Amino acid sequence: MTQKINDLRDRMIVALDVPTVWDAYRIVSTLGDGASFYKIGYRLAFAGGLDLARQLVTEGKKVFLDLKLHDIGNTVTEGVESLTKLGVTFLTVHAYPQTMRGAVEGRGDAALKLLAVTALTSYDDGDLKDAGYGLAVRDLVRLRAQQARGAGVDGIVCSAAETELVRDVIGPDMVIVTPGIRPAGSAAGDQKRTLTPAEAIRAGADHLVVGRPIIRAADPRAAAAAVMDEIAGAA
Repeated sequence: MTQKINDLRDRMIVALDVPTVWDAYRIVSTLGDGASFYKIGYRLAFAGGLDLARQLVTEGKKVFLDLKLHDIGNTVTEGVESLTKLGVTFLTVHAYPQTMRGAVEGRGDAALKLLAVTALTSYDDGDLKDAGYGLAVRDLVRLRAQQARGAGVDGIVCSAAETELVRDVIGPDMVIVTPGIRPAGSAAGDQKRTLTPAEAIRAGADHLVVGRPIIRAADPRAAAAAVMDEIAGAA
């Protein structure tokens, strides 16, 4: 592990990929002290999730706001400046140089940590070709990581499969957050570049985002505990 994380539970970020705030509160209540860090993405953010983020922060939880901002630099600057007031821990932006520079300017001296998204974990080389990119996934991830380091963001979001590559580029001081984590025996779903929690930790990831394997489990608390056991065994 490259980053000092005082509470081992903070290495697991539970994705609240649910349609309503009520559904999210139910998950948080079910997990109790078994989880300390939660991700709020588009779906929930647009259904009252920003107020939920404030509430979770008030309750001592950490929040990863996964909005993947991308716009002209000034618009990103203004948006990030507003979001610093929520008290969340992480915010994502797409790893385009102008976008990242705008986000860093908007963050200013706030404690908010900015994470740059390299290539979505649902993408493979064919998807990038369809989107007009002339690079393979690993080459695009390497380029975006280099640009993120130069822009002054705090960390990278990448597939666990690219963690070692990214760490070589950004060095030991930036955070790596890996989505698309699937415990052994879990279905990959729409993710194309996945690893187990233990594999991702050994590859150098600081935080793992786990959604469906926990929130759709028959016993979410037991599923979260199983992920934590894998993390603890690999850390």
